Amino acid sequence: MYETLIRKPAVCGQFYASSTQKLKEDLERLIEKRAKKEAAIGCILPHAGYIYSGSVAGKTVARLKIKENAVLIGPNHRAGKAHSLMSQGFWLTPLGRVEINSSLASSIMSKSAHLSDDASPHSGEHSLEVVMPFLQYLKSDIKIVPILVTESEFSVYQEIAQSIACAIRESNLQDSTLIVASSDMTHYETCESANNKDKAAIRAMEKLDAAELINTVKRLNISMCGAAAAAIALLTAKILGAKSAELASYQTSAEVTGDYRSVVGYAGMIIK
Repeated sequence: MYETLIRKPAVCGQFYASSTQKLKEDLERLIEKRAKKEAAIGCILPHAGYIYSGSVAGKTVARLKIKENAVLIGPNHRAGKAHSLMSQGFWLTPLGRVEINSSLASSIMSKSAHLSDDASPHSGEHSLEVVMPFLQYLKSDIKIVPILVTESEFSVYQEIAQSIACAIRESNLQDSTLIVASSDMTHYETCESANNKDKAAIRAMEKLDAAELINTVKRLNISMCGAAAAAIALLTAKILGAKSAELASYQTSAEVTGDYRSVVGYAGMIIK
């Protein structure tokens, strides 16, 4: 008999509050209630501690009509398979448990030669865990498909994106699935350098140009940890009919720490 997989929180109490009540209070403060909701195909959210990037994530998700399903794509900062999908089970957060949409996950897996069905890389990785409570707060019964990726050839990103989009269409879930990429921007450079580099990457994302994004990241040596995840999200969204992307919010850690000599950049993008 199959044993239910339960992915327990790895960074609550560090990146965000471990107390259910405190986490709800933080999310209520970060997510603007009066923001006008938009029907988006996807978004790109940061994944640092909420004190640093929570404002950007909150301003972004506040404008989204959160759907029944979310395909989460984030960078694998740790050891493990290069591209891994967790196809069954639940994720726990202080807000409760989130079910994996196993039928959609299995469909995506069946179409990709590059994705491995492997829960182990997800156990300690924070890139998807940190964005999960924002979605869960707005839609408590949301179902997810969590995918971790690493830097690869661009053709790999294209194949994974095609697999995700095809599975969503075949499952008749195009109107009820949100594509969510997780990435921070420039790491540990001056605020001026981070702003300049991140603006170039953001311009590529605004054009929905995944190839330009990857080329810009390489050309300018941008330490954008989720460039691969963002590229896959852009490619997937374009296949599903996306026409534009918009910067919802941007800031650096300097706005919290006051240290402009070494910052991390955070961007929230809405893909429509």
